[in-house]
Amino acid sequence: MSYPLYIFFGLAPSIVWLLFYLRKDVHPEPNLEVIKIFFYGMLATLPAVFLEKGILEITSEPPFSNFFPPFLITVFNIFIGIALIEEVLKYLVVRGKVLKNAEFDEPTDVILYMIIAALGFAALENILILFRFCPAFLFKEAFSISIFRFLGATFLHTLCSGTVGFFLALSFFETKKRFQLFATGLGLAFLLHGLYNFSIMEMEGNLKVLIPIIILIGLAIFVSLGFKRLKKMKSTCKIS
Repeated sequence: MSYPLYIFFGLAPSIVWLLFYLRKDVHPEPNLEVIKIFFYGMLATLPAVFLEKGILEITSEPPFSNFFPPFLITVFNIFIGIALIEEVLKYLVVRGKVLKNAEFDEPTDVILYMIIAALGFAALENILILFRFCPAFLFKEAFSISIFRFLGATFLHTLCSGTVGFFLALSFFETKKRFQLFATGLGLAFLLHGLYNFSIMEMEGNLKVLIPIIILIGLAIFVSLGFKRLKKMKSTCKIS
């Protein structure tokens, strides 16, 4: 009985944010497409788990651990072994399932679908975390984790992917700078994602809270302004 309840609490943060961002779309996307990308975003969590565990095992044993100090290994695991892997996998969902789709015809589509994929990714991530309490159902813990991740990790996934989506959308208009713009978006997303995780996992005192708050507020403002800018671009997005 605990599994359905944990699934509900795991999905809830992503569903709330999904409804919020879907309201920003002037021309709503087909419900089937939204569900499909959300589901593929969930599936992307699985290879992320295996890759992250694999990298952690490799870096914690010789010869890797013999050549690098513990601090550098920690930084590598957080920024490359977690943040970069997750941002790349979320992008690959949209690249493989959206960018060649006939429904993709507006600048805001790419940023919106990046957000949808990220919310699917975060949803399964939330569920897997809550499943650790099974078979017992702990309401207080489930509710607390759901709220915490709604304001933290789920929102971070949303904003980082939205940032990638914004630069990706711009790259379709400035074809000569396509790779540069995409690399900027992905680089910014995984660096801020990594810094957020590093501050929570490794820092002490006020910085442990202050840095994540600054990152979330800054990205929220950036993505909001990005939506407004893309809405002003009337041309259709087509990838050659």
